[in-house]
Amino acid sequence: MSEDTNQDPRRYTTADVGLDALGLTDAQSSTTEPEDAPTAVPSALAGELRSLSSATAWLNAPPLTPADLRGHVVAVDFWTYTCVNWLRTLPYVRAWAARYQDAGLVVIGVHAPEFPFEHDLDNVRQAARDLRIAYPIAQDNDFAIWRGFDNHYWPALYLFDPEGQIRHHHFGEGDYARSEIMIQRLLAEAGAGGIAVGENLVTDTVEPQGAEVAADWSTLKSPETYCGYQQAEGFTSPGGLVEDERHAYAAPSRLRLNQWALAGEWTIQPQAIVLNVAGGRIVYRFHARDLNLAMGPVTRSTPVRFRLLLDGQAPGSAHGADVDAQGNGTASDQRLYQLIRQPMPQAQPLADRQFEIEFLDPDIQACVFTFG
Repeated sequence: MSEDTNQDPRRYTTADVGLDALGLTDAQSSTTEPEDAPTAVPSALAGELRSLSSATAWLNAPPLTPADLRGHVVAVDFWTYTCVNWLRTLPYVRAWAARYQDAGLVVIGVHAPEFPFEHDLDNVRQAARDLRIAYPIAQDNDFAIWRGFDNHYWPALYLFDPEGQIRHHHFGEGDYARSEIMIQRLLAEAGAGGIAVGENLVTDTVEPQGAEVAADWSTLKSPETYCGYQQAEGFTSPGGLVEDERHAYAAPSRLRLNQWALAGEWTIQPQAIVLNVAGGRIVYRFHARDLNLAMGPVTRSTPVRFRLLLDGQAPGSAHGADVDAQGNGTASDQRLYQLIRQPMPQAQPLADRQFEIEFLDPDIQACVFTFG
C-alpha cells in the first residue's frame, strides 16, 4: 500500500467485514447507518468537500469547489482502478450518475492510487475510457483528499446534502439499494421533482459484466494476495524471496491451497514482482470462480505475451475475458486482467485448481492476485 497516505489504506475486502480469512461467508454486510437515522454520521466528517481543492488533476470536468457544489447532492466515490472490490461497485455508481444527473446529483470519483503506475494520469485517463466513466474524476496522488475525509478504504462512498454535510457513507461492496434510496431521499429533500423515494431503483436493473460481476462468495476460498515483499503471503519458492535483487527462482512440485511460487529470473520489489528474462512463470493454487491479476508491461506500449494453464491444461471454457480458450493473452496496459472465470453453475462443486502463467516476453510487473 502507498505509505504517503499515513492512514493505513486498504482495499475493502472480506476481512474488513468480520469474515474468516478465506471469505467463506457473506461478504456484503452493511456498514452504513440505519435508514431511520440518515444523519447519524460523526460531525467531524463535515466539510470534507473543501479538500477537493487538493486534487493533483481533474478529468472529465474542470476543478470543482465547494462553491460549485453547493445546492447539489454530491456522491464522492473513492477508487483505485485495479481494485476488484471497487470495480464490482462501478456499474451501480455509473448508473446513479446517469439516472440522477438531471435531478441535481453530482458524482465525483476520487482516484487515490494504490500502485505506482496508478499515479500516471494517462493510465487513469485510459482506465476511465475503458470503464465508461463520464463523471468528474479528482486525481489524488498526494492522498490529500483521502486524508481530508479520514478515509481508509477502497471503495468508499460518501453522500452529501446540498449544504455540504455528509448524510450517508458506505465502505465496500453491496447495499446498493440503500445507497440509492439515500440519494433519492436527499434529492427529494432538495426539491427535485419526480423522485419517489424507494421506487424505480436503477439498482434493480443493473447487469454487471466481466470483472464487474460480484464475487461468488459461497465458493470463494482464496484471499487477495500481494506479490511485492511489503505484503506478500503464501510465497513458497525454495529459499524464500530475495528483496530488490535479480534472483533465479524455482517452483516446488506441489502447492497447498493459497500458496504461490515463481520460476525464472525475477526481481521482487516492495509492491510488485518484475520479470527480468523471458519464460518466467507464476504458479498459484486457488479456490474461486474468478482469478484476476493486476499487471502490465514495465514500459508502456511494449506488450508482453503470456500463456496460462489450469491444472496443466488450456483453460477452455474457464478462460477469463483477457485470455482465449487456449490460454493465450497479451498484457498491453497496466491494469487488472481477468484470467480465469469458471463457468457457473458446474456439475460438480468448485475444487482447488492450479493456475500457471508463463510470460513469453520479459519486463512484466505483477502486483496483486484477486479472486471472485
